[in-house]
Amino acid sequence: MPVARLARTSDLPSLLSLFDVSEVSAVAQPRERAESIWRETLAQQGVSVFVSDDRGRIAATCMLVTAPNLLRGGRRHGFLENVVTRPDSRGQGHGKAVVQAALEHAWAAECHHVLMQSGRADSRVHAFYERLGFRPGLRLAYVATRPTTPIG
Repeated sequence: MPVARLARTSDLPSLLSLFDVSEVSAVAQPRERAESIWRETLAQQGVSVFVSDDRGRIAATCMLVTAPNLLRGGRRHGFLENVVTRPDSRGQGHGKAVVQAALEHAWAAECHHVLMQSGRADSRVHAFYERLGFRPGLRLAYVATRPTTPIG
């Protein structure tokens, strides 16, 4: 069974390689911008990036963002983002390892719940999340996207 760990600064090249071979949106360019964003990500309180290694490269990753909350008895919110597994590493437990590590971290941080969304139409992706304890239909997600032209 693969084991997840917290990401390190030196993981950026392998992460960018993972994103390049996956069906996710384009990575930040140029490389210097990606490096700056990565340093900021790792330094940000409440942000944790988990990775699973396979043969010297990152096979899967996810990001957990936790935020303080005055409601829910003061228990934090958790948000799971950027869950990605290399196509040739799927079905080997790497995605499961990083998501389970993120959930364990969220519960240890006293999160009330962990929210996540998937824009994927693949029913296997949704079954994967459901096997890990996520339940669809409890909330309705709304998404606002940045306007292409400035407002006002």
